[in-house]
Amino acid sequence: MRIGIDIDGVLTDEKKYVIDYGTKFFLENNIQYKVRDNKFDGKEIFDVTEDDYNLFLNDYIFEYSKNIDIRPFASEVIKKLIKKHEIIIITARDYTTFENKYQIKMQNIVKKWLCDNNVLYDQIVFSKDKTLICEQKKIDIMIEDRPENIVAIAQKIPVICYNNIYNKNISNKNVYRCFSWYDIYNKINNLDIIKN
Repeated sequence: MRIGIDIDGVLTDEKKYVIDYGTKFFLENNIQYKVRDNKFDGKEIFDVTEDDYNLFLNDYIFEYSKNIDIRPFASEVIKKLIKKHEIIIITARDYTTFENKYQIKMQNIVKKWLCDNNVLYDQIVFSKDKTLICEQKKIDIMIEDRPENIVAIAQKIPVICYNNIYNKNISNKNVYRCFSWYDIYNKINNLDIIKN
């Protein structure tokens, strides 16, 4: 079986980082903000303009990409999964999916972070269109947190939704909500798709 795995929000707790560092950045730069933790998109989380959010992103994206902690047991569970399944990392990390002066640098930072955190994988794909990549790579199940991706991908294949407040309202027979990496492991081992 081929398992697709997202990075931000799945292997990392991106939301906590964005709120911790975003509030510091906006306060220090006298930018008015409100925290709306039920939103996924960064500028919507803080109710700031796209330009203001991009100032924050440009200041912190490289620090985040190099130093964000991996979720507990993620690499441990993936080591168990890769013994029986093919693992394909599919990420839309900022700067990695379109041609720009940071694209190769950021892709290399992502690969180094995965290596430094002992995340084993067979392939990595940088793309915003995860539904298309799931089709092209013949992914059997995707682990994802972004609401739009969950809804779109679940029309084609099962999706393990890494639980967060911003994806709480998603409910579908093809969506399996999980709360930790060992919960993901349990769901994968018990899904009917694997037994067929």
